[in-house]
Amino acid sequence: MRARRPLAVLGLAAVLLAGCRSTGHADPAPEPARPAWQPVTLPAPPGASGRLLLRDATACAGRWFVVGAVADAAGGTRPAAWTSVDGLAWTALRPVPRSPYGEENVLTAAGCRDGRLAAVGGRSGGVHGNPRISTWRQVADGSLVEVPAEFEVFGGPDAVNVGRIAGGPRGWLIAGNRATGAAAWVSADGTDFRLVSGVPGLATEAAGRPWAADGTATASGWLMVGSVLPSGRTGVDPAVWTSPDGRAWRRAVLPAAGADADLQRVVRVGERAVAVGRRGDGLGAWLGDGGSWRAGGGFGGAGTARPGRVWGLAAVADGALAVVAGGMTGAGWFSRDGAAWSPVALPVAVPPGSDRTVAVAGAGEAVLLLEDNNFGATIWSARGPWSPG
Repeated sequence: MRARRPLAVLGLAAVLLAGCRSTGHADPAPEPARPAWQPVTLPAPPGASGRLLLRDATACAGRWFVVGAVADAAGGTRPAAWTSVDGLAWTALRPVPRSPYGEENVLTAAGCRDGRLAAVGGRSGGVHGNPRISTWRQVADGSLVEVPAEFEVFGGPDAVNVGRIAGGPRGWLIAGNRATGAAAWVSADGTDFRLVSGVPGLATEAAGRPWAADGTATASGWLMVGSVLPSGRTGVDPAVWTSPDGRAWRRAVLPAAGADADLQRVVRVGERAVAVGRRGDGLGAWLGDGGSWRAGGGFGGAGTARPGRVWGLAAVADGALAVVAGGMTGAGWFSRDGAAWSPVALPVAVPPGSDRTVAVAGAGEAVLLLEDNNFGATIWSARGPWSPG
């Protein structure tokens, strides 16, 4: 017994020392930045009262926009949109529907160009209950006018989804997907969108099936981001598409270090594109500059859903603010370079769910955040700080 006691003491000391080293090396949770969020009140649009349904926000050239709809007690809807010059005082825009379905549209995506709004809206209908999609454009008098389209431009037997809209020097781009693969809808002025699908770069091929999630304008044309499901695999790889005119597209699959990954949102920060999405069990960024791409930093933390859903991404304060599924202190992340990300406290938790919509828009130092769930819709604005310290 005397011979064993020193060995036992040494073993206990080794365990204690290992525990001390492990504790000493553990990285403390970073302290989040805490912007001074303040609630925003939207005026009731003209017409019968009802619950506001908020779906998206955007900003450009000194103008902010929010889009959605008004829902009545019987479940009927009508399109609604608002604008502001400071993100605090808002004015309701006048929608001008041009079709029976347009009168019931819910505006789901918003884009901005030269201080003017364009939006995508829809309402299910017809024999099969398929979404009837319209686009909307703001005209000189400030009203928002529906641009009806032939059913098969956005619908038809190949329809899958019509996603987000972006404005730029060459006009407008809508990213989405068809049965043939990824798809783009392009227009020079928002009056007539042309469907581009089934072409090289966008079409499903032997190498895999593509999925386009978001798009933005670039100095040389258009950029879309998403993923490719390689043939014979269950996981996906991140992918980007570039085009000078929205008609001819070139696809590139990005490195993900062997992990399943996708790109869910993209934004321009200066001359650089920042795209974010799922990377393995967490979230990560990819940085595009001059046509070349490299992996940026990972982010996420306590309260972040896995695998992560990116609710929105906005350019702000010469950096990017990502809002992902999570709690109040685990869902906001800011980076100036796309490599180092720091947490940002939000005014509300934004967990995933089909019954919830979250959107974020930025301009200069200011950010607009909206959240809509079964209990109502709320909006906040803040001007930072966006990084701790």
